Amino acid sequence: MTEKTSIPFPESMTYLEAVLFAASGPVPYAQLSAVLELKPVEIRDLVKQYGTLLSEQNRGIRILVHDDKVQLTTSPETADFVEKFLGIESAQKLTRAAQEVLTIIAYRQPVSRPAIEAVRGVNSDTVVRGLLSRGLIEEAGRADTPGRPLLYTTTSDFLQYFGLSSVDELPPFEESIEAAPETNVLKD
Repeated sequence: MTEKTSIPFPESMTYLEAVLFAASGPVPYAQLSAVLELKPVEIRDLVKQYGTLLSEQNRGIRILVHDDKVQLTTSPETADFVEKFLGIESAQKLTRAAQEVLTIIAYRQPVSRPAIEAVRGVNSDTVVRGLLSRGLIEEAGRADTPGRPLLYTTTSDFLQYFGLSSVDELPPFEESIEAAPETNVLKD
């Protein structure tokens, strides 16, 4: 039995880029591992290094990682030009209510609508439906609580909308809460 030899790193990055460019959507790490004939840990390292390279070189594309899948996307800085080229209107702005619900889901996912409403103090059914229709959130199963409410998580479209590579890039939740009151402090 012959032993597999791994592809040298620079060539691996070239092949990774080509596969992600040709893909019609997000590609699972397992599939990349099989196609490039590299171990899963090597694929994860390769994706991370490629993403860093794209960011450092301020390129027009970025790597987006979500749910163990990888995708090439345009960088947030190029959005206006890409939208103009494609002839689409700028993305509609999110309402304050939609921003609140997205924040709750992003930091507490998976989370149910009753849990969202407990935080907000108001009915969030319409906002959740709107975010579902825009593809920014998705159903992720049911809670093991009475009534078995649906659970929601963010999607890769959410990451793309906010120019994030993964939810790990979200600022720590505690900082957001602590920063807000400080802006209202009066000084003598």
